[in-house]
Amino acid sequence: MKTIRVVAAVICDSIESKSRIFATARGYGDMKGGWEFPGGKIEPGETSEVALVREIREELDTDIRLGELIDTIEYDYPTFHLSMDCFWAEVISGDLILKEAQDAKWLTKETIDSVNWLPADITLIEKIKSYI
Repeated sequence: MKTIRVVAAVICDSIESKSRIFATARGYGDMKGGWEFPGGKIEPGETSEVALVREIREELDTDIRLGELIDTIEYDYPTFHLSMDCFWAEVISGDLILKEAQDAKWLTKETIDSVNWLPADITLIEKIKSYI
């Protein structure tokens, strides 16, 4: 089975005080409409951190500051294995403009379960709840 390496940003109000997190709904592909943490594929020669800063700039027209690695999610979809490095992040400039996603929301501990998370992303939710 093919492995796809990706990165995801759990963007919060600030890395120090995580009261809200930013989630996006996929705007394309088989999983269109499913909710996820924004990010994307790691290009050859990139570190996870460099890839994530680049992806958020491309997808959301926003610059972020990365915090610590929350977890690396390993998830088997029917046709590929996903390896996803998930980092805390905060906005340093930009307005989170949706270039690829069809929707976005700021979620709190009370509303984090209100969206239909993609299977790999949902595995991170319980861990995130312990921080927000």
